[in-house]
Order: sequence, then C-alpha cells, then structure tokens
Amino acid sequence: MPAKKLSEAEIKTLLSKAKGWSLVNGKLHREFTCDNFVTAFGNMTRVALVAEAMNHHPEWSNVWNKVVIDLHTHSVKGISDFDFVLADKINEIFEPFPPLRLPGGGKGQ
Repeated sequence: MPAKKLSEAEIKTLLSKAKGWSLVNGKLHREFTCDNFVTAFGNMTRVALVAEAMNHHPEWSNVWNKVVIDLHTHSVKGISDFDFVLADKINEIFEPFPPLRLPGGGKGQ
C-alpha cells in the first residue's frame, strides 16, 4: 500500500496522540536520551530493523546517549501515515516499559 500524504488537519490530530513528537521544519521530530551509548545504538538498531521491514527510513543522528530522529515521506513530499506508524514503533522501542510505581511511594514498610 503506498504512503498517503496527510493534510495539516490530519497531522494536527495525529500529532496530539504521538507522545513526545513535534513538528519541526515540516518533519515529525523527537529526541531521545538513553542511559548510555550502547542503549542508544541498540535502540537505533532495533528501529533500523522495523524501518527496513516497512521500507520507510528515518533521518537521524546519534551522539553518545542522544538520538535525534526526523520523519517524513520523500515519495509524497510531506508527512504521511507511514511516518506516524513508524513514530509509534519508535516510541515502543525507546520507551518499552512505563515507570514502575510502587505502593507507598517506593518506601519500605
């Protein structure tokens, strides 16, 4: 199925549901900070496997524990549904587990 270019209204609606993503220079944009280089690069590798399977590849950079990602679709010259699908997958990879909230604020009994 080919990518569908999204209207500004569609982008605005989907962006409100895309945790942590913003619109910068006509692209979906997000920056992640990991614990260290190995975690950052490992997550990038996992994203690369998903992106390759989708045949939809991010623009990104990595410096030590930081990963900066921009998404847009060249074939439609804008943001497509593919970008939001990939953004969701990226969020799953970089934020696999919600913070654990222990009863009593994590303090002993």
